[in-house]
Amino acid sequence: MYKIKLYQYSIALALCLAVISCKAPQTIAETPSKPLPEAFGNVKSEDTTTISTLKWNDFFKDQNLVELIDVALKNNQELNMTLQEIEIARNDIRVRKGALLPTFGVRAGAGLEKVGRYTSQGAGDASTEIKPGVETPDPLPDYTIAAYANWEVDIWKKLRNSKKAAVNRYLATVEGKNFVITNLIAEVADSYYELLALDSQLDIVRQTIALQTNAFEIVKVQKQAARATELGVQKFQAEVLTSKSLEFNILQRIKETENKINFLLGRYPQEIKRDKTNFTDLLPAAVNSGIPSQLLTNRPDVKQAELELVAAKLDVKVARAEFYPSLDISAAFGVQAFKPAYLFTFPESILYSLAGDIAAPLINRNAIKAEFSSANARQLQALYNYDRTVLNAYLEVSTQLSKIDNLQKGYDLRSQQVDALNKSIDVSNDLFKSARVDYFEVLMTQRDALEAKLELIETKKEQLNAAVHVYRDLGGGWK
Repeated sequence: MYKIKLYQYSIALALCLAVISCKAPQTIAETPSKPLPEAFGNVKSEDTTTISTLKWNDFFKDQNLVELIDVALKNNQELNMTLQEIEIARNDIRVRKGALLPTFGVRAGAGLEKVGRYTSQGAGDASTEIKPGVETPDPLPDYTIAAYANWEVDIWKKLRNSKKAAVNRYLATVEGKNFVITNLIAEVADSYYELLALDSQLDIVRQTIALQTNAFEIVKVQKQAARATELGVQKFQAEVLTSKSLEFNILQRIKETENKINFLLGRYPQEIKRDKTNFTDLLPAAVNSGIPSQLLTNRPDVKQAELELVAAKLDVKVARAEFYPSLDISAAFGVQAFKPAYLFTFPESILYSLAGDIAAPLINRNAIKAEFSSANARQLQALYNYDRTVLNAYLEVSTQLSKIDNLQKGYDLRSQQVDALNKSIDVSNDLFKSARVDYFEVLMTQRDALEAKLELIETKKEQLNAAVHVYRDLGGGWK
Protein backbone atom coordinates (compact mmCIF):
# COMPACT_ATOMS: atom_id res chain seq x y z
CA MET A 1 0.00 0.00 0.00
CA TYR A 2 2.81 2.33 0.88
CA LYS A 3 4.55 1.56 -2.43
CA ILE A 4 1.36 2.32 -4.40
CA LYS A 5 0.98 5.73 -2.75
CA LEU A 6 4.64 6.52 -3.36
CA TYR A 7 4.21 5.60 -7.03
CA GLN A 8 1.15 7.86 -7.30
CA TYR A 9 2.95 10.74 -5.64
CA SER A 10 5.89 10.30 -8.01
CA ILE A 11 3.62 10.48 -11.04
CA ALA A 12 1.90 13.60 -9.70
CA LEU A 13 5.26 15.22 -8.99
CA ALA A 14 6.49 14.40 -12.50
CA LEU A 15 3.36 15.93 -14.02
CA CYS A 16 3.75 19.08 -11.93
CA LEU A 17 7.37 19.39 -12.99
CA ALA A 18 6.38 18.97 -16.63
CA VAL A 19 3.72 21.70 -16.30
CA ILE A 20 6.17 24.04 -14.59
CA SER A 21 8.80 23.41 -17.26
CA CYS A 22 6.29 24.20 -20.00
CA LYS A 23 5.82 27.74 -18.74
CA ALA A 24 7.73 30.06 -21.04
CA PRO A 25 7.89 33.86 -21.32
CA GLN A 26 5.65 35.52 -23.87
CA THR A 27 7.01 36.92 -27.10
CA ILE A 28 7.22 40.67 -27.54
CA ALA A 29 4.30 42.09 -29.49
CA GLU A 30 5.24 43.32 -32.96
CA THR A 31 4.36 46.79 -34.15
CA PRO A 32 2.52 46.67 -37.49
CA SER A 33 4.41 47.97 -40.52
CA LYS A 34 3.21 51.15 -42.16
CA PRO A 35 1.56 50.62 -45.55
CA LEU A 36 3.30 51.96 -48.66
CA PRO A 37 1.83 55.07 -50.31
CA GLU A 38 -0.28 54.46 -53.40
CA ALA A 39 1.99 56.53 -55.68
CA PHE A 40 5.57 57.78 -55.89
CA GLY A 41 4.43 61.35 -56.35
CA ASN A 42 1.35 63.46 -55.95
CA VAL A 43 -0.36 61.91 -58.97
CA LYS A 44 -1.90 58.50 -58.34
CA SER A 45 -1.35 55.98 -61.12
CA GLU A 46 -2.59 52.42 -61.59
CA ASP A 47 -0.13 51.64 -64.41
CA THR A 48 1.85 48.58 -63.29
CA THR A 49 4.26 48.71 -66.22
CA THR A 50 7.78 48.93 -64.78
CA ILE A 51 11.25 48.89 -66.29
CA SER A 52 12.39 46.57 -63.49
CA THR A 53 11.03 43.62 -65.51
CA LEU A 54 13.53 44.29 -68.30
CA LYS A 55 16.67 42.20 -68.40
CA TRP A 56 19.79 44.31 -68.00
CA ASN A 57 21.09 43.46 -71.49
CA ASP A 58 17.80 44.73 -72.92
CA PHE A 59 17.79 47.88 -70.79
CA PHE A 60 21.26 49.02 -71.89
CA LYS A 61 21.60 49.67 -75.61
CA ASP A 62 25.35 50.39 -75.74
CA GLN A 63 27.01 47.13 -76.74
CA ASN A 64 30.33 48.15 -75.19
CA LEU A 65 28.61 48.68 -71.84
CA VAL A 66 26.79 45.35 -72.16
CA GLU A 67 30.10 43.56 -72.69
CA LEU A 68 31.64 45.26 -69.65
CA ILE A 69 28.72 44.27 -67.42
CA ASP A 70 28.90 40.70 -68.67
CA VAL A 71 32.59 40.48 -67.67
CA ALA A 72 31.85 42.05 -64.28
CA LEU A 73 29.15 39.47 -63.51
CA LYS A 74 31.68 36.70 -64.14
CA ASN A 75 34.79 38.11 -62.47
CA ASN A 76 33.76 40.58 -59.74
CA GLN A 77 35.30 39.47 -56.44
CA GLU A 78 32.54 40.83 -54.21
CA LEU A 79 29.91 38.93 -56.18
CA ASN A 80 31.98 35.74 -56.01
CA MET A 81 32.31 36.19 -52.23
CA THR A 82 28.52 36.49 -52.01
CA LEU A 83 28.15 33.23 -53.92
CA GLN A 84 30.23 31.53 -51.23
CA GLU A 85 27.89 32.94 -48.57
CA ILE A 86 25.07 31.17 -50.40
CA GLU A 87 27.02 27.92 -50.28
CA ILE A 88 27.59 28.37 -46.53
CA ALA A 89 23.86 28.95 -45.98
CA ARG A 90 23.02 25.86 -48.07
CA ASN A 91 25.32 23.74 -45.92
CA ASP A 92 23.66 25.10 -42.78
CA ILE A 93 20.34 23.70 -44.07
CA ARG A 94 21.96 20.28 -44.36
CA VAL A 95 23.18 20.55 -40.78
CA ARG A 96 19.68 21.47 -39.48
CA LYS A 97 18.08 18.76 -41.56
CA GLY A 98 20.50 16.17 -40.20
CA ALA A 99 19.52 17.08 -36.63
CA LEU A 100 15.98 15.85 -37.35
CA LEU A 101 17.18 12.33 -38.18
CA PRO A 102 18.55 9.65 -35.84
CA THR A 103 22.30 9.39 -35.49
CA PHE A 104 23.73 5.95 -36.23
CA GLY A 105 27.26 4.79 -35.57
CA VAL A 106 29.52 1.83 -34.98
CA ARG A 107 32.12 1.59 -32.30
CA ALA A 108 34.77 -0.97 -31.40
CA GLY A 109 36.75 -0.76 -28.21
CA ALA A 110 39.04 -2.54 -25.84
CA GLY A 111 39.74 -1.84 -22.21
CA LEU A 112 41.20 -3.23 -19.00
CA GLU A 113 39.65 -2.87 -15.57
CA LYS A 114 41.01 -3.89 -12.15
CA VAL A 115 38.69 -3.33 -9.22
CA GLY A 116 39.41 -3.88 -5.56
CA ARG A 117 38.60 -7.36 -4.30
CA TYR A 118 36.98 -5.97 -1.18
CA THR A 119 34.38 -4.01 -3.10
CA SER A 120 30.88 -4.99 -4.15
CA GLN A 121 31.93 -5.45 -7.75
CA GLY A 122 35.17 -7.25 -6.85
CA ALA A 123 33.42 -9.62 -4.44
CA GLY A 124 30.72 -10.31 -7.04
CA ASP A 125 33.23 -11.03 -9.78
CA ALA A 126 35.22 -13.36 -7.49
CA SER A 127 32.17 -15.37 -6.41
CA THR A 128 30.57 -15.66 -9.84
CA GLU A 129 31.36 -18.64 -12.02
CA ILE A 130 30.65 -17.82 -15.64
CA LYS A 131 30.90 -21.30 -17.11
CA PRO A 132 32.67 -24.50 -16.13
CA GLY A 133 36.08 -24.60 -17.66
CA VAL A 134 36.17 -20.87 -18.46
CA GLU A 135 38.70 -18.94 -16.48
CA THR A 136 37.97 -15.35 -15.58
CA PRO A 137 41.13 -13.32 -16.09
CA ASP A 138 42.27 -10.86 -13.47
CA PRO A 139 42.44 -7.98 -14.23
CA LEU A 140 39.36 -8.18 -16.42
CA PRO A 141 39.69 -7.07 -20.09
CA ASP A 142 36.73 -5.78 -22.07
CA TYR A 143 36.24 -6.04 -25.83
CA THR A 144 33.22 -4.49 -27.52
CA ILE A 145 31.82 -4.23 -31.04
CA ALA A 146 28.44 -2.48 -31.19
CA ALA A 147 26.14 -0.31 -33.25
CA TYR A 148 24.44 2.59 -31.54
CA ALA A 149 21.75 5.15 -32.34
CA ASN A 150 20.58 8.41 -30.77
CA TRP A 151 17.48 10.40 -31.66
CA GLU A 152 15.96 13.53 -30.25
CA VAL A 153 12.22 13.36 -30.87
CA ASP A 154 11.11 16.73 -32.21
CA ILE A 155 7.98 17.06 -30.06
CA TRP A 156 7.76 20.86 -30.02
CA LYS A 157 8.98 21.43 -33.60
CA LYS A 158 12.18 22.95 -32.29
CA LEU A 159 14.36 21.20 -34.84
CA ARG A 160 11.91 21.70 -37.70
CA ASN A 161 11.63 25.41 -36.99
CA SER A 162 15.41 25.61 -36.82
CA LYS A 163 15.61 24.01 -40.27
CA LYS A 164 12.95 26.40 -41.63
CA ALA A 165 14.93 29.35 -40.26
CA ALA A 166 18.03 28.06 -42.05
CA VAL A 167 16.06 27.72 -45.30
CA ASN A 168 14.83 31.30 -45.04
CA ARG A 169 18.35 32.55 -44.35
CA TYR A 170 19.55 30.65 -47.40
CA LEU A 171 16.88 32.32 -49.52
CA ALA A 172 17.87 35.65 -47.96
CA THR A 173 21.49 35.14 -49.09
CA VAL A 174 20.21 34.45 -52.62
CA GLU A 175 18.34 37.77 -52.53
CA GLY A 176 21.48 39.37 -51.14
CA LYS A 177 23.35 38.07 -54.17
CA ASN A 178 20.67 39.57 -56.44
CA PHE A 179 21.05 42.90 -54.63
CA VAL A 180 24.81 42.80 -55.18
CA ILE A 181 24.16 42.16 -58.88
CA THR A 182 21.83 45.16 -59.25
CA ASN A 183 24.32 47.45 -57.54
CA LEU A 184 27.24 46.06 -59.52
CA ILE A 185 25.46 46.66 -62.82
CA ALA A 186 24.55 50.20 -61.78
CA GLU A 187 28.10 50.93 -60.62
CA VAL A 188 29.63 49.72 -63.90
CA ALA A 189 27.13 51.81 -65.88
CA ASP A 190 27.79 54.89 -63.71
CA SER A 191 31.54 54.59 -64.24
CA TYR A 192 31.09 53.98 -67.96
CA TYR A 193 29.00 57.14 -68.39
CA GLU A 194 31.51 58.99 -66.24
CA LEU A 195 34.21 57.91 -68.70
CA LEU A 196 32.19 59.05 -71.71
CA ALA A 197 31.52 62.38 -70.01
CA LEU A 198 35.22 62.89 -69.29
CA ASP A 199 36.06 62.11 -72.93
CA SER A 200 33.58 64.76 -74.03
CA GLN A 201 34.88 67.28 -71.50
CA LEU A 202 38.44 66.61 -72.70
CA ASP A 203 37.39 67.40 -76.28
CA ILE A 204 35.73 70.64 -75.14
CA VAL A 205 38.81 71.71 -73.17
CA ARG A 206 41.06 71.03 -76.12
CA GLN A 207 38.77 73.00 -78.42
CA THR A 208 38.83 75.84 -75.91
CA ILE A 209 42.63 75.68 -75.74
CA ALA A 210 42.79 76.03 -79.53
CA LEU A 211 40.40 78.98 -79.35
CA GLN A 212 42.33 80.64 -76.55
CA THR A 213 45.66 80.03 -78.31
CA ASN A 214 44.30 81.75 -81.39
CA ALA A 215 43.17 84.72 -79.31
CA PHE A 216 46.57 84.73 -77.59
CA GLU A 217 48.32 85.00 -80.97
CA ILE A 218 46.01 87.85 -81.96
CA VAL A 219 46.72 89.82 -78.80
CA LYS A 220 50.47 89.39 -79.32
CA VAL A 221 50.13 90.81 -82.82
CA GLN A 222 48.05 93.68 -81.44
CA LYS A 223 50.70 94.41 -78.86
CA GLN A 224 53.33 94.69 -81.59
CA ALA A 225 51.02 97.12 -83.34
CA ALA A 226 50.61 99.05 -80.08
CA ARG A 227 46.90 98.19 -79.94
CA ALA A 228 47.26 96.02 -76.81
CA THR A 229 49.39 95.97 -73.68
CA GLU A 230 51.67 93.44 -72.05
CA LEU A 231 48.98 92.93 -69.40
CA GLY A 232 46.59 91.59 -72.02
CA VAL A 233 49.26 89.26 -73.39
CA GLN A 234 50.00 87.83 -69.93
CA LYS A 235 46.31 87.42 -69.13
CA PHE A 236 45.69 85.44 -72.33
CA GLN A 237 48.76 83.32 -71.71
CA ALA A 238 47.63 82.58 -68.14
CA GLU A 239 44.21 81.54 -69.44
CA VAL A 240 45.78 79.13 -71.94
CA LEU A 241 47.96 77.61 -69.22
CA THR A 242 44.94 77.20 -66.92
CA SER A 243 43.06 75.31 -69.61
CA LYS A 244 46.06 73.08 -70.33
CA SER A 245 46.28 72.30 -66.61
CA LEU A 246 42.59 71.36 -66.68
CA GLU A 247 43.32 69.07 -69.63
CA PHE A 248 45.83 67.02 -67.63
CA ASN A 249 43.45 66.97 -64.68
CA ILE A 250 40.78 65.37 -66.88
CA LEU A 251 43.31 62.89 -68.31
CA GLN A 252 44.10 61.77 -64.76
CA ARG A 253 40.39 61.37 -63.97
CA ILE A 254 39.98 59.29 -67.12
CA LYS A 255 42.76 56.97 -65.97
CA GLU A 256 41.22 56.67 -62.49
CA THR A 257 37.79 55.90 -63.93
CA GLU A 258 39.22 53.26 -66.27
CA ASN A 259 40.98 51.63 -63.33
CA LYS A 260 37.77 51.69 -61.31
CA ILE A 261 35.93 49.89 -64.10
CA ASN A 262 38.74 47.36 -64.41
CA PHE A 263 38.54 46.75 -60.65
CA LEU A 264 34.80 46.10 -60.89
CA LEU A 265 35.55 43.70 -63.75
CA GLY A 266 38.17 41.90 -61.66
CA ARG A 267 41.07 42.47 -64.05
CA TYR A 268 44.30 44.44 -64.25
CA PRO A 269 44.35 47.89 -65.92
CA GLN A 270 43.62 48.06 -69.62
CA GLU A 271 41.92 50.50 -71.93
CA ILE A 272 38.15 50.51 -71.76
CA LYS A 273 36.53 50.03 -75.15
CA ARG A 274 34.00 52.81 -75.80
CA ASP A 275 32.42 54.88 -78.55
CA LYS A 276 33.69 58.46 -78.30
CA THR A 277 30.82 60.05 -80.19
CA ASN A 278 28.94 63.18 -79.21
CA PHE A 279 28.03 62.54 -75.60
CA THR A 280 25.21 65.07 -75.56
CA ASP A 281 23.35 63.08 -78.22
CA LEU A 282 22.84 60.15 -75.84
CA LEU A 283 19.28 59.81 -74.53
CA PRO A 284 18.36 58.37 -71.12
CA ALA A 285 16.18 55.28 -71.10
CA ALA A 286 12.43 55.79 -70.84
CA VAL A 287 11.26 55.29 -67.27
CA ASN A 288 8.11 53.42 -66.21
CA SER A 289 8.01 53.22 -62.44
CA GLY A 290 4.90 51.10 -61.87
CA ILE A 291 3.28 51.31 -58.43
CA PRO A 292 5.05 51.36 -55.02
CA SER A 293 3.69 47.99 -53.87
CA GLN A 294 5.70 46.30 -56.64
CA LEU A 295 8.87 47.18 -54.72
CA LEU A 296 7.97 44.44 -52.21
CA THR A 297 8.34 41.76 -54.87
CA ASN A 298 10.92 43.34 -57.21
CA ARG A 299 13.59 44.74 -54.88
CA PRO A 300 16.04 42.05 -53.71
CA ASP A 301 16.97 43.93 -50.53
CA VAL A 302 13.29 44.17 -49.50
CA LYS A 303 12.78 40.45 -50.08
CA GLN A 304 16.01 39.72 -48.23
CA ALA A 305 14.85 41.75 -45.21
CA GLU A 306 11.47 39.97 -45.31
CA LEU A 307 13.09 36.51 -45.32
CA GLU A 308 15.40 37.48 -42.47
CA LEU A 309 12.35 38.62 -40.51
CA VAL A 310 10.66 35.24 -41.06
CA ALA A 311 13.85 33.48 -39.93
CA ALA A 312 14.02 35.65 -36.81
CA LYS A 313 10.42 34.74 -35.92
CA LEU A 314 11.28 31.06 -36.25
CA ASP A 315 14.32 31.59 -34.01
CA VAL A 316 11.95 32.86 -31.31
CA LYS A 317 9.91 29.66 -31.57
CA VAL A 318 13.09 27.60 -31.30
CA ALA A 319 14.20 29.53 -28.20
CA ARG A 320 10.74 29.16 -26.67
CA ALA A 321 10.83 25.38 -27.20
CA GLU A 322 13.93 25.19 -24.99
CA PHE A 323 11.64 25.68 -21.98
CA TYR A 324 9.73 22.48 -22.78
CA PRO A 325 10.74 18.90 -21.93
CA SER A 326 12.84 17.09 -24.50
CA LEU A 327 12.68 13.39 -25.32
CA ASP A 328 15.89 11.57 -26.27
CA ILE A 329 15.93 7.93 -27.33
CA SER A 330 19.14 5.93 -27.44
CA ALA A 331 19.78 2.31 -28.38
CA ALA A 332 22.74 0.00 -28.83
CA PHE A 333 23.27 -3.57 -30.07
CA GLY A 334 26.46 -5.57 -30.36
CA VAL A 335 28.75 -8.09 -28.76
CA GLN A 336 30.93 -7.81 -25.67
CA ALA A 337 33.32 -10.21 -23.93
CA PHE A 338 36.46 -10.26 -21.81
CA LYS A 339 38.22 -12.37 -24.42
CA PRO A 340 38.20 -11.89 -28.22
CA ALA A 341 37.49 -15.60 -28.70
CA TYR A 342 34.19 -15.21 -26.85
CA LEU A 343 32.97 -12.17 -28.82
CA PHE A 344 30.85 -14.24 -31.16
CA THR A 345 29.65 -16.75 -28.63
CA PHE A 346 25.91 -16.41 -28.75
CA PRO A 347 23.80 -15.59 -26.89
CA GLU A 348 26.22 -15.01 -24.00
CA SER A 349 28.19 -12.18 -25.70
CA ILE A 350 25.20 -10.23 -27.02
CA LEU A 351 24.59 -6.77 -25.56
CA TYR A 352 21.68 -4.45 -26.27
CA SER A 353 20.14 -1.40 -24.70
CA LEU A 354 17.17 0.86 -25.26
CA ALA A 355 16.54 4.00 -23.24
CA GLY A 356 14.31 7.02 -23.37
CA ASP A 357 15.04 10.19 -21.42
CA ILE A 358 12.70 13.10 -20.73
CA ALA A 359 14.52 16.15 -19.45
CA ALA A 360 13.16 19.59 -18.67
CA PRO A 361 14.79 22.68 -17.17
CA LEU A 362 13.23 23.57 -13.81
CA ILE A 363 15.62 25.70 -11.77
CA ASN A 364 18.25 28.23 -12.86
CA ARG A 365 16.86 28.79 -16.34
CA ASN A 366 18.62 32.13 -16.70
CA ALA A 367 20.64 31.06 -19.73
CA ILE A 368 17.51 29.87 -21.56
CA LYS A 369 15.63 33.03 -20.62
CA ALA A 370 18.52 35.17 -21.83
CA GLU A 371 18.61 33.37 -25.19
CA PHE A 372 14.84 33.73 -25.52
CA SER A 373 15.09 37.44 -24.74
CA SER A 374 17.89 37.83 -27.30
CA ALA A 375 15.81 36.01 -29.94
CA ASN A 376 12.95 38.42 -29.26
CA ALA A 377 15.29 41.38 -29.60
CA ARG A 378 16.70 40.02 -32.87
CA GLN A 379 13.16 39.59 -34.15
CA LEU A 380 12.39 43.25 -33.43
CA GLN A 381 15.68 44.21 -35.06
CA ALA A 382 14.68 42.30 -38.18
CA LEU A 383 11.26 43.98 -38.16
CA TYR A 384 12.77 47.46 -37.88
CA ASN A 385 15.27 46.58 -40.60
CA TYR A 386 12.44 45.47 -42.89
CA ASP A 387 10.50 48.69 -42.29
CA ARG A 388 13.64 50.75 -42.88
CA THR A 389 14.46 48.86 -46.08
CA VAL A 390 10.95 49.39 -47.48
CA LEU A 391 11.02 53.08 -46.55
CA ASN A 392 14.47 53.51 -48.10
CA ALA A 393 13.34 51.75 -51.29
CA TYR A 394 10.35 54.06 -51.69
CA LEU A 395 12.37 57.21 -50.97
CA GLU A 396 15.15 56.21 -53.40
CA VAL A 397 12.68 55.76 -56.25
CA SER A 398 10.81 58.94 -55.38
CA THR A 399 14.06 60.93 -55.27
CA GLN A 400 15.32 59.60 -58.60
CA LEU A 401 12.00 60.23 -60.38
CA SER A 402 12.03 63.82 -59.14
CA LYS A 403 15.68 64.14 -60.14
CA ILE A 404 14.98 62.95 -63.69
CA ASP A 405 12.30 65.60 -64.12
CA ASN A 406 14.41 68.43 -62.70
CA LEU A 407 17.54 67.39 -64.61
CA GLN A 408 15.64 67.51 -67.89
CA LYS A 409 14.48 71.06 -67.17
CA GLY A 410 17.97 72.06 -66.11
CA TYR A 411 19.53 70.47 -69.20
CA ASP A 412 17.21 72.40 -71.53
CA LEU A 413 18.17 75.70 -69.88
CA ARG A 414 21.90 74.90 -69.93
CA SER A 415 21.67 73.99 -73.62
CA GLN A 416 20.21 77.43 -74.32
CA GLN A 417 22.96 78.97 -72.19
CA VAL A 418 25.68 77.17 -74.16
CA ASP A 419 24.15 78.26 -77.48
CA ALA A 420 24.07 81.88 -76.31
CA LEU A 421 27.67 81.76 -75.08
CA ASN A 422 28.90 80.15 -78.32
CA LYS A 423 27.41 83.06 -80.23
CA SER A 424 28.89 85.53 -77.75
CA ILE A 425 32.36 84.06 -78.35
CA ASP A 426 32.14 84.78 -82.07
CA VAL A 427 30.80 88.27 -81.39
CA SER A 428 33.47 89.06 -78.79
CA ASN A 429 36.26 87.86 -81.09
CA ASP A 430 35.02 90.07 -83.93
CA LEU A 431 34.68 93.07 -81.64
CA PHE A 432 38.12 92.42 -80.14
CA LYS A 433 39.73 92.33 -83.59
CA SER A 434 38.17 95.68 -84.36
CA ALA A 435 39.25 97.05 -80.94
CA ARG A 436 35.66 97.70 -79.88
CA VAL A 437 36.00 95.57 -76.69
CA ASP A 438 39.01 94.92 -74.50
CA TYR A 439 40.70 91.59 -73.81
CA PHE A 440 38.95 91.19 -70.45
CA GLU A 441 35.53 90.72 -72.05
CA VAL A 442 36.93 88.15 -74.47
CA LEU A 443 38.55 86.22 -71.63
CA MET A 444 35.41 86.22 -69.51
CA THR A 445 33.26 85.12 -72.45
CA GLN A 446 35.55 82.20 -73.24
CA ARG A 447 35.75 81.22 -69.58
CA ASP A 448 31.97 81.35 -69.12
CA ALA A 449 31.46 79.29 -72.27
CA LEU A 450 33.94 76.63 -71.09
CA GLU A 451 32.28 76.33 -67.67
CA ALA A 452 28.80 76.14 -69.22
CA LYS A 453 29.84 73.40 -71.65
CA LEU A 454 31.46 71.35 -68.90
CA GLU A 455 28.37 71.76 -66.71
CA LEU A 456 26.16 70.72 -69.65
CA ILE A 457 28.17 67.49 -70.00
CA GLU A 458 27.92 66.94 -66.25
CA THR A 459 24.14 67.38 -66.38
CA LYS A 460 23.88 64.90 -69.26
CA LYS A 461 25.89 62.37 -67.26
CA GLU A 462 23.60 62.84 -64.25
CA GLN A 463 20.59 62.28 -66.52
CA LEU A 464 21.96 58.98 -67.77
CA ASN A 465 22.93 57.90 -64.26
CA ALA A 466 19.52 58.86 -62.87
CA ALA A 467 17.82 56.54 -65.37
CA VAL A 468 20.20 53.73 -64.32
CA HIS A 469 19.51 54.44 -60.64
CA VAL A 470 15.74 54.28 -61.15
CA TYR A 471 16.19 50.95 -62.90
CA ARG A 472 18.28 49.73 -59.96
CA ASP A 473 15.98 51.19 -57.26
CA LEU A 474 12.89 49.63 -58.83
CA GLY A 475 14.59 46.23 -58.54
CA GLY A 476 15.83 45.78 -62.09
CA GLY A 477 19.01 44.09 -63.23
CA TRP A 478 19.11 40.79 -61.32
CA LYS A 479 16.54 38.85 -63.33
